[in-house]
Amino acid sequence: MVYITSWDEFVDRSIQLFRADPISSRYVMKYRHCDGKLVLKVTDNRECLKFKSDQAQDAKKMEKLNNIFFVLMTKGPDADITEATSKEQGEAQSAKRGRGRKQ
Repeated sequence: MVYITSWDEFVDRSIQLFRADPISSRYVMKYRHCDGKLVLKVTDNRECLKFKSDQAQDAKKMEKLNNIFFVLMTKGPDADITEATSKEQGEAQSAKRGRGRKQ
């Protein structure tokens, strides 16, 4: 088991691990409210990658990773994941534009 402290490294290695063996790979997220800790785990039964955080802003990062894994799991390990990240960016830009409107 490896705890990775860098978010970008965790995402990159997790995607590589999934793409190498999509049938055996699992992505698990666990939130412990009493500790206020979020733990993400990606494993293929040979290698186990974990990321732990108690920062609220990491929830957005986790949502982005969820979108990436949804694309990989539904469209296959060779799917283009840029659509998962660009969708989130497009939604964020739409939300920013909507804030400026009077109601």
